[in-house]
Amino acid sequence: MTTRTTITSLLIRSGIATCLSCLALGAAKAQPVSGFYIGGAGGASFNQSQTVNPHTKNFVHGRDDYTTGITGLGSIGWGLGNGFRVELEGNYRNNRQSRFHSPGFDNTAHGHQKKYGGMANALFDLDIGQNWIYPYFGAGIGYARQFTNSTIRGVNNNYKQRVNSGTGGFAYQAMFGLSLPVPWVVGLSTTMEYRFFTIMGRHRHSATAAGLPDALSTTDSISGKRGSRTDFNHSLMLGLRYEFSPPPPPPKAVPVIAAPAPAPVRSYLVFFDWDRADLSERAKATIEEAAHNSTSVQFTRIQLSGYADSSARHPGTKEAAKYNMALSIERANRVKAELIRDGISAGVIAIHGYGDTNLPIKTPLGKAEPQNQRVEINLQ
Repeated sequence: MTTRTTITSLLIRSGIATCLSCLALGAAKAQPVSGFYIGGAGGASFNQSQTVNPHTKNFVHGRDDYTTGITGLGSIGWGLGNGFRVELEGNYRNNRQSRFHSPGFDNTAHGHQKKYGGMANALFDLDIGQNWIYPYFGAGIGYARQFTNSTIRGVNNNYKQRVNSGTGGFAYQAMFGLSLPVPWVVGLSTTMEYRFFTIMGRHRHSATAAGLPDALSTTDSISGKRGSRTDFNHSLMLGLRYEFSPPPPPPKAVPVIAAPAPAPVRSYLVFFDWDRADLSERAKATIEEAAHNSTSVQFTRIQLSGYADSSARHPGTKEAAKYNMALSIERANRVKAELIRDGISAGVIAIHGYGDTNLPIKTPLGKAEPQNQRVEINLQ
């Protein structure tokens, strides 16, 4: 029995070590489960042998062995959105008794042991970088009842023991599982899970026995308590979990389509001599270039902006301002006429004279500046 207890202790310690190792994984990130969810699972139940130490002197000592049975559970929970979730669970286990092992006492045994429990669990989900599988682990505490219904008969004597009662106690469990999202149902996942479950303490079941050698006649019987311990159960289960408010899937990568570049604005500068509006040969060449290039540039209009500096006549007077405005408009009209001769429709040409205001190059009043003696051609 010492060997069996040691193995169980190692299993428990290994499970705790595994949980701590998972917490230490730097690469693992929380896979959030948000809000309310429900779950259910079922599978195989494996009861370890249970040591029998009766409290009644004339009951036989030994060990109960069980066959593989069934287990099932249902849960409701709440995901906190950061990988942690909490849940309430109800569970059921049922294993048939295969034999009662007691050295020197040949017997037959049959019956079953059922367990019912309510647990409060805390779990943590992991994101390992694969969107089709998410490991999780957790632990729970609660209360459970163990109900035993069995009969043991001696082979070479008239001994018969009948157990039909239940006991309860503090229970705890540890679990490790994998969830696999179902791609065609948002919020639904299948689960594969291992659980270790135990009800702590000694379990005293009411029992009756008859035919004990050297104690009772074949017709007498005795009642008492049949104590057992080492109630350790292992379960392997498949299940389903449904989240009512699953987090939205990550947005699909959408190729960035560059916005079409705005239509280029082509600008040309036509310069004039001081206080003149006639076109030089160089000015005519610039206008011809603008007209030619307009055929390869998408535009809706051609804006002509005429300027004249403030040095022509009596700077700062109304007469000077009026004169400079007229000179800037005249220059723009000369450029317009040349563009028409070069094949540009008059309907797309707009002119604006600025005179000696809004000059491209800021100068003191009355100062001559060649850069301000110009017309700007803008293809827009």
